[in-house]
Amino acid sequence: MANDGEPVRVQVPGEASAQLLSAVGGEPADARGQFSWAVFEWARNPYVILITIYIFAPYFSSQVVGDPVRGQAIWGQINGIGGFIIACLGPFLGAIADSGGRRKPWIAVFVVILIFASYAMWFALPMDGGIGILGAAVLVITANVAFEFSAVFHNSMLAYIAQHSKVAGLSGLGLALGNLGSLVILIFMLFAFMLPGVVDWAFIPVEALFGLDVGAHENSRIAGPIIAVWLAVFALPLLLFTPDVPSTGAKPREAVRDGVRSVIRTLKGLKYYRNVATYLFARMFYNDGKTAVLIFGGVYAAGVFSWGPLTLTVYGVILSVFAVAGGFFGGWLDNKVGSRNAIMISIGGTSLGVLLAVSISPTELFFMPYDAASATPVWSLPFFQTIPELTYVTVVILIAIFITAAYANSRTMLARIAPTEKMSEFFGLYALSGTATAFLGPLLVGFTTAYFESQRIGFASVLILLVGGMIIMLFVNDTRAELAEVDRV
Repeated sequence: MANDGEPVRVQVPGEASAQLLSAVGGEPADARGQFSWAVFEWARNPYVILITIYIFAPYFSSQVVGDPVRGQAIWGQINGIGGFIIACLGPFLGAIADSGGRRKPWIAVFVVILIFASYAMWFALPMDGGIGILGAAVLVITANVAFEFSAVFHNSMLAYIAQHSKVAGLSGLGLALGNLGSLVILIFMLFAFMLPGVVDWAFIPVEALFGLDVGAHENSRIAGPIIAVWLAVFALPLLLFTPDVPSTGAKPREAVRDGVRSVIRTLKGLKYYRNVATYLFARMFYNDGKTAVLIFGGVYAAGVFSWGPLTLTVYGVILSVFAVAGGFFGGWLDNKVGSRNAIMISIGGTSLGVLLAVSISPTELFFMPYDAASATPVWSLPFFQTIPELTYVTVVILIAIFITAAYANSRTMLARIAPTEKMSEFFGLYALSGTATAFLGPLLVGFTTAYFESQRIGFASVLILLVGGMIIMLFVNDTRAELAEVDRV
């Protein structure tokens, strides 16, 4: 003890050098390499915003299929098929990468597939024209699978390129950049294709750019080619500047054989990794809940408030702005309270936000009556003209922050608790835990909505999944798992 009563900190030999190593003990990437890894989220994540949520999905449902109800059913089947493929193959691909070492060749292959599939969506014409419903469905399934498989290998690089103290911050930076990229694209879509002809603002073009025919829905179909070009440009920094995991020297055939054997052993031996298995089980529930919130948040608002495409696009812009903050918030929160507690806070905040969101309607504010008949528009803008609408947007902003934080916290959690020798394999299982029950959230919302004939109750049912995941997380700790003896052979 020192004279002032404070304990003297003894420097452990090798401690300083250990702090300079990556989270798995190797040499980390430099600042450029780490930032390039994060930029890949900027390149990849806008696919979700433009294709699966705000632009192409509603276009496919209402125009390509021609019947919103049947279109929504087909869209659900498309995502279900893609999820099944991902669930079956994701863990094996991760294990093959662990056996072979290198990740970037896999990422490059899936990026190329995603680029071509996205670009070809331009040829999905209204009323089953062009490549038709089936052609569009095949493209979306292919793109979804490529998107998720690229994530398996991208996520598994995190622990190899960053020091332990920087893992959370880098993960949060990636999510923030992904949402920022989505924001940039959505603003461009508004300026170039959605607002022209709707408002007479001086800085908005009179007609849609590039001579697109809005009447032929080209302003929606262009989402695919935009994603393709965006991804082709911004995926390059990762491929050029982020160091790959060193090759193990295994031949491709050997890597496949050893990878398949490894994942079979992992599935059989999850009992030796109970903490990781419990975490992945918890994530299955709360991730399904988060996904359902993203899928149905806009659907709920469109039904309750009668929002159209323009309003929903503005809605997406606003949420993307605050989702950027959510990525940084997630990294900060993780460093302050640890990954497990950060997940609990993020999912708890999402749950509270959902509860508040369903308490708002055109005639109610937090379940209290609101006199909509005598209310006047709060402004002249062609969106969010009532107090309940603005209140709903404010609440969903909080949901966006917490959901993005939860994604960052979840990825960091696995990077910190999975055994280093099986990192990609467990990120394959991570993808499996995010897709194996992907049907559960939509099925739960759909069933409760139909049974109670209430959008409010249907949307609120996602709380079952969110709270269920939080309860299971109580049995998870932040300790990294050691390689089991059965895997040392």
